[in-house]
Amino acid sequence: MKINDAIFGAILAVLGTVVLVHVQAFPKIPGQQYGPGLFPGSIAAGFVVCGVLLIISGVRNRAGLPWVVAGEWMRSSRHVIAAGAVVAGMIAYILLAERVGFLITAPVLLLFWFRAFGVVWKTAIVAAIITTIIIWYAFYKLLRVPLPWGVLTNYAF
Repeated sequence: MKINDAIFGAILAVLGTVVLVHVQAFPKIPGQQYGPGLFPGSIAAGFVVCGVLLIISGVRNRAGLPWVVAGEWMRSSRHVIAAGAVVAGMIAYILLAERVGFLITAPVLLLFWFRAFGVVWKTAIVAAIITTIIIWYAFYKLLRVPLPWGVLTNYAF
């Protein structure tokens, strides 16, 4: 899929502007010349500048071409379904993870994705379980990220 740079530039410039407006509300640190909004504000200003440059480049290079050109993969229903499965899975995780828990949601979600991408059942089941355990261990145990326990809260360790 080919999307004109002007579209991404507009998105980037709007995102940068929103962040710039938001960081103005960050509290000032007494006795300091700068506050907590300096770093995100600097990055946001860079987003705006890069967005404007992308818009200029996209408009100059358009030369009568359409703004969006669909790629070959969009003609394949298998690929479109797989891409939709990724989006649907992320939405499902957002909605279910807190209530159901990571250790239940993640393997089901991974199994769903593996099958959507054509992985055979046996491999998909084993890979979903092993991947969930590795992610849980890395984030929960090593990095101490509080993953949701959901219905398994009584068994949390």
